[in-house]
Amino acid sequence: MTTLAFADPPLRRLFTRLDFAPRPSQEKLLGLFERWEALRDGRVAPTMPLEEGAVPPDAFMLVRIDLEHDFILQRPCSCLNALLGTGKAGDRLSLAPRQRQAARLRRLFDTVIQTGEPVLAEFSIEGHDEPASVVDLLATPLADEQGRIVGVLGGYAMRPELGGEARRPSHRAAQSGPVIFALSNSRALAESVAAQLECAVAAHEERKFEDGECKIRPLVGVRGREVYVFADLAASAGESVNDKLCKLLFFVGALKQSAAQRVTVVAPYLCYARKERQTKPRDPVVTRYLAQMFEAVGVDCVITMTAHDLAAFQNAFRCGAEHLDANALFAHALAERLSGREVAVVSPDPGGEKRAELFREMLERILNRPVTKGLVDKKRSMGKVTGDLFAGDVAGRVAIIFDDMIVGGGTMTRAAQACRQAGAREVLAVATHGLFTGGAENLFGDPSIDEIWITDSVMPGAALEARVRSGRMKVAPLGKLLAGVIRACHSGGSINELLEHELSPMAGISG
Repeated sequence: MTTLAFADPPLRRLFTRLDFAPRPSQEKLLGLFERWEALRDGRVAPTMPLEEGAVPPDAFMLVRIDLEHDFILQRPCSCLNALLGTGKAGDRLSLAPRQRQAARLRRLFDTVIQTGEPVLAEFSIEGHDEPASVVDLLATPLADEQGRIVGVLGGYAMRPELGGEARRPSHRAAQSGPVIFALSNSRALAESVAAQLECAVAAHEERKFEDGECKIRPLVGVRGREVYVFADLAASAGESVNDKLCKLLFFVGALKQSAAQRVTVVAPYLCYARKERQTKPRDPVVTRYLAQMFEAVGVDCVITMTAHDLAAFQNAFRCGAEHLDANALFAHALAERLSGREVAVVSPDPGGEKRAELFREMLERILNRPVTKGLVDKKRSMGKVTGDLFAGDVAGRVAIIFDDMIVGGGTMTRAAQACRQAGAREVLAVATHGLFTGGAENLFGDPSIDEIWITDSVMPGAALEARVRSGRMKVAPLGKLLAGVIRACHSGGSINELLEHELSPMAGISG
């Protein structure tokens, strides 16, 4: 049993939403649920009595009276006054001053004891002189020493109902603005975008089952809404690229099944984009397969930053595809630092030459003076990198090695050393995506590189800040850019003008 549809009709009428075996999204209730799971220790329910301090102080505990549909409050909890008008140890639920709420909770607690499963319930309350509120209440079972389910451990969180819109969005409200979700490690970026759009990141639920399978779904209504799903599709601790991709596909499917009008995936770093063509017989063309999966679950548009191969990205998708480059972002961010200095833009390999050239042209326009260029030869086969040719004029200049991503750092390190040998005065390694895997620590210790510049497209906030505090990394944030793009997509406007003109001056450069 996982939805309201499987509950008894009389119980359904008392609650807006019921989830059996839930995973609360509120921090307070999630903490209580995780504590209950720890006390449970593999059993159906924790055994009473519980040790002092075993549960949070704002949790309540009730025990059912045998042969009666009534409960006695075992653990004093002043927070129950808001719901029941009582909160003293020994109080009977049936005698609570607020009988409507008491009857609702007695019915819910009876269900918890009968099923032996935790339940997350949502319902509305309204005081005489107070605005309506939504209550999210978690009730988990407790057992006696014989293993019988006899009690309930619970807690609740309250939020304003906002005139009923939280539960029953009107057609007018549904058209008012975009809905933003954040999956995996994308929350910090999504929140920075949402703040500029003057909205909040919407809640969703993620659960992982014992066999490794997962469940993911939105916790707000999306019928008729325009939805933007921020997705971090780079491997991180505890989650592989495939885990994140699978969750994203399931979540988009759930949104479309819930009648979302339009779903846009905002994946600044798009996984599997480096295998966009066959370089050996029988090679897969994974970028195309990825596009087919997105289209199969109903993605309407994909927004990404600095694709590994722009032509391959634009030709792979049959749904909408918006490609954003970081050229203006980095050019504006570096303009002050490069003031009065001679500059060269270097491509670290032949495959990125066009990308580096577009950035060089943008930098020339913003600096309003010539910028020279360079190229480092590189060939990769069977994991081995070869090539030591360098061409270009970097002597006495600030050499900016420009690439789409930094993974292990080997490419950047080779290019930086080549620039130093050619006489570069300073070397800046600049890339949109900082994955920093494998031997990337060697990159930060290499004396050939003065600074490393990236965006916040991949790394989670805490890890990003740790790198910035090391002193050699700078971060150009994407929040302003992505907020402008979503605003243009939702309300109309030119993304091209935004990319070149509306990012100056850049605010919020970290480091």
